[in-house]
Amino acid sequence: MAFTGPTEEQDEIRRTLRALLARHSGPDDVKAAVRTAEGYDPGLWTRLAGQLGLPGLALPESYGGVGCGLPELALACEETGRALLPSPLLATSGIAAPLIAALGTPEQRGELLPRIADASLTCAFTVPGGTLTTALALIDANEPGEWAGGGRAGGVQARRAPDGGWLLYGEAGQVLGGHSAGLLVVAAHTGGFPRSRTLLFLVRAGAAGLSRTRLTAMDETRAQARVELRDCAAELLGDEDGSVVGVPGALAAVGAGVAALVAAEAVGTASGALDRTVAYVREREQFGRAIGSFQAVKHRLADLYVRVQAARSAAYYAAGDPGESGLALAQCLEAARAVTAEAVQLHGGIGFTWEHEAHLYFKRAASDELLFGPVHRLRGRAAEVAGLFDAHGPDTEQAAAPALAPASAAV
Repeated sequence: MAFTGPTEEQDEIRRTLRALLARHSGPDDVKAAVRTAEGYDPGLWTRLAGQLGLPGLALPESYGGVGCGLPELALACEETGRALLPSPLLATSGIAAPLIAALGTPEQRGELLPRIADASLTCAFTVPGGTLTTALALIDANEPGEWAGGGRAGGVQARRAPDGGWLLYGEAGQVLGGHSAGLLVVAAHTGGFPRSRTLLFLVRAGAAGLSRTRLTAMDETRAQARVELRDCAAELLGDEDGSVVGVPGALAAVGAGVAALVAAEAVGTASGALDRTVAYVREREQFGRAIGSFQAVKHRLADLYVRVQAARSAAYYAAGDPGESGLALAQCLEAARAVTAEAVQLHGGIGFTWEHEAHLYFKRAASDELLFGPVHRLRGRAAEVAGLFDAHGPDTEQAAAPALAPASAAV
C-alpha cells in the first residue's frame, strides 16, 4: 500500500502526540526520565496509552489495540524521535508485539497483547550483543541462525527440563529495554549441532535464574541491558512444530517493519535537531547581526533541509511498503548523522558542550547507526536481496579487464 503522507486522521494523531510531547518531554524532562530506574517516565507512558493508545496503535481492536497499521505507528515514531522520547515503544510495540502476534498461540496472544496495548506490560527482544540486525535480517540472512549461539556455545542455549518445559542458559548484551521489561522474548538455540535450530521463548520478569544489568550506553534515551540466564524457566513462543518453520520468516517480516519505524524515528531526530538549530541561528548574533542571515549559514541549513525532506519521503515510502525499508533506513540514518553533526557545529562553542541538548540528538543518531546499521551493510543487503550481485558479476569484470588494458597502456 503506497503511503506518501498522512491523511487527515493520521495527521490528527501526529498533532496530538506532538502537543503532548511538547508539554511533557522537553530536554529537561528527557534528562530526568533516563535517570529513573526504568529508563523512561512510566507515568507518561501510561498517559500515552490512555489518551492515544500508543502501545497498541498497530494492534487489532480484538486485542485491545487501536486497529491502525504500520504507517500510523511510523508517524508516531517520527514524533517520538523528534522529542527523543525515552520509551519502550520500539522494543515492545515495534518488535515484541508483532512477533507474539505472528508466532504466539491463541492463548499467548489473548493473554499478552491486551496487556501490551494498555501499557501494563513492556517487552524486550533478547539476542546476543551485536546480532540484532542479523536476527531481523537487515544486514544478513538470518538462517540457519548462528547469530543466536551457533548450536554449540555462546549466545543462549535451550534444553528440555525434566518436567517437559524449557530451560535457557546463556547471556545476551545490548538488549533494548531489557533491564526493566516485564517480558523477554528470547532467541535461543536448541537441538545440538545435528538438529540445530533457533526458537523464541518467553521469560517472565522475576523468573528464577534471570539476572539483568543496565548498561552504560552512548544514547541514554535507548536504555540497554545485559541479560543472563542460568537454567531459567521459559515458555516456548507458539507451538514447536509451527515455530521451527516460522521463526526466520517471522523475524525477517518484523525486521522490515522495525527498519521502517527506526527510519521514521531517525527522520524525527534529524528534523528536531534542524528545527532547534534554525531557532538558534535566528537568535545568536555575531558582528551585530543574526548568524542565520549569513549566506554560508543559509546554504548549510538549506542542504540539511533537503536531506531531511528526502529522508522523510523514503521513510513514508517504507511505511507503506516495508519490503524497501532497508534502503530507507540507510538513507534516514545517514541523514540523521549529517544533520545532527551540523547542528553541533552551527551551535558554535555552546554546541560542543556535552550537556547541551544538541548532543542528545547527535548521540541518538550515532547510536542508532551502531545498533541498526552500518549504512553500507544495509545497502549491501538490499542489493543482495534485489539480485544485483549475481554469479556473473566477477566473471564479467575479469573478461572486461584485458580489453581495458591496451587503452590504459596507451594513455
